[in-house]
Amino acid sequence: MLDTEAFAEFRKALGFLRDGYPYKALPHMRNASKLEEHNPFYQSYLGVTIARAEKKWSEAERLCDNALRLKRDQPQLYLNLAEVYIAAGRRQDAMETLAMGVKYAQRDARIQRLMNQISSRRRPVVPFLGRKHFVNRSLGNWRHKALRILQGETQDAIPEIS
Repeated sequence: MLDTEAFAEFRKALGFLRDGYPYKALPHMRNASKLEEHNPFYQSYLGVTIARAEKKWSEAERLCDNALRLKRDQPQLYLNLAEVYIAAGRRQDAMETLAMGVKYAQRDARIQRLMNQISSRRRPVVPFLGRKHFVNRSLGNWRHKALRILQGETQDAIPEIS
């Protein structure tokens, strides 16, 4: 049976996460997870929230991984663990997690889209300089930030709840 108090806390936390306030989401997500300790979605999102708010990568990874062990067929749990890995700068681990998601979870366009985003690299801004040259790195960072602003930085990993 669904604990309505836990679900209300979860919805409130997702709203704060969607709006970019992980610190405000954290107490609500902790409450939801505490009220329903064996709910893999609450555990997984608690991991994402801890990663965003506190940058505690190992705790966030543990929570997301435990949730994934409980429910291997849910694409969102793979996306959440991948998000934690990406935030921690572990792109290869994120790719491996998403590959497992393709294997064990139902087909999900979000997994494929995130895999494409992670794996694609743009050409260096100044092609005759090396990729690691400070000019290319600086200009590449500026280009990346500008494109994120222009694209509106969507939060595809957080589902809509009605």
